[in-house]
Amino acid sequence: MASLAKRAVAELVGTFLLVFFGTGAAIITLMISAGQDPTTTFNIGIGVLGGLGDWLAIGLAFGFAIMASIYALGSISGCHINPAVTIGLWAVKKFPSRDVLPYIIAQLVGASLASLTLVMVLGMDAVTIGGLGATTPFPGIGYWQAVLVEAIGTFILVLTIMGVAVDRRASPGFAGLAIGLTVAGVITTVGNITGASLNPARTFGPYLGDLLMGGSNLWNYFPIYVIGPIVGAVVAALLYQYLTSEDTTL
Repeated sequence: MASLAKRAVAELVGTFLLVFFGTGAAIITLMISAGQDPTTTFNIGIGVLGGLGDWLAIGLAFGFAIMASIYALGSISGCHINPAVTIGLWAVKKFPSRDVLPYIIAQLVGASLASLTLVMVLGMDAVTIGGLGATTPFPGIGYWQAVLVEAIGTFILVLTIMGVAVDRRASPGFAGLAIGLTVAGVITTVGNITGASLNPARTFGPYLGDLLMGGSNLWNYFPIYVIGPIVGAVVAALLYQYLTSEDTTL
């Protein structure tokens, strides 16, 4: 097994890739659509494609980034790249307590560096137009509705992780593909509800970047993207453990 330092660096790099490519796709979508007439029927939702079209593209960007990270770094750190995943695995004793905080710190740092790098690459329009891809509930979505949506989305993600990556009976080689496509599907469905974070680090990086670069202060929404994903991850991990435990009675 790699040292904790190496595993933490792998988590930092993996989360950097996730946020750079995933939120980068959202930022560029908003920048492309900035000059479009917002009253046209083809500009409903986040960008020029409107609604599910944009969210599918963004979801695939996240999914491909996650897929690449899993195949590149999974053998080093397990490629959690998500504090909710780390806590979910810890809750069912699939991850040691001593490694939880270093993993989460590495994930938060990786996400923050990715957001700041996007400003360097795309300029201040990434902040003023793209909001660094920060997640917030969409109009008409209540605070606790958003928590529930994030919990459900992360539940689906972690249930998939448990089945294809953690369970030793899973077929090797397909974890990255299955997890990446699951994330893409969830983002396509719930992106226009909460922004589909499913990951406290994914929201933390853009929030911090916006704050440092003079963008919007959105921290009042941050508990949504901590409580929802962590609850969803823990429930999914516990349920999977229950469903796969050996029955002691006939």
